[in-house]
Amino acid sequence: MFDTQNADTLLGRHSATAAAISTLLYPHAEVVLHDLETGLIAGIWNAFSGRKPGMESLVEDELEQAGEGGVYGPYEKTGGDGRRLKSVTAVLKDDFGQAAGLLCINMDVSHFEAAAKLLSAFTGTAAPRPPSLFAGDWREAINMALTEWLRGRGLALPALRKGDRVALVAELDRRGLFQTRNAVDHLAGLIGASRASIYNYLADARRQTRKDRTS
Repeated sequence: MFDTQNADTLLGRHSATAAAISTLLYPHAEVVLHDLETGLIAGIWNAFSGRKPGMESLVEDELEQAGEGGVYGPYEKTGGDGRRLKSVTAVLKDDFGQAAGLLCINMDVSHFEAAAKLLSAFTGTAAPRPPSLFAGDWREAINMALTEWLRGRGLALPALRKGDRVALVAELDRRGLFQTRNAVDHLAGLIGASRASIYNYLADARRQTRKDRTS
């Protein structure tokens, strides 16, 4: 909702922006336009705070603490019903560079926090896995070794080059993970390579290992 009677030309120009933000973030964000000249709310969208256009803004006149680009926040607020809000405020200036209004976005993050707690409960590890259950699982051993190797080097599978793949195969070979008959097929499926490529990487890795030992 936008009150044209209480808004000057600058705030009028920003009403479409405020409406667009509110539409995108509905129903989780309240968007408010404050007119600093009148000290009133010029427009408000998705008003879950219960405020209306024409009500007092109740904002301070001091604006020296705005960050780069005239933006405050993000900062925390508490809704009337106790829910947690995350807010950001932009200072709107007139043609002379003077602060004429504020565009405030109040995001209700309480639902996101509840969802994060729910996901954490499912994804968190309750206890270490029993070693006896995985002692003979060579597929799991390869999966774990691959994940550890990628994480340790900050790499992702799609970005691996030939040299990276040779180094990976060398590490798996050092751990004795190619002693199982189907290990090559399993690794080929994991990294999107052919069996022949894995054997070539393995040959290159073993040649490099022999060279390092003799040098």
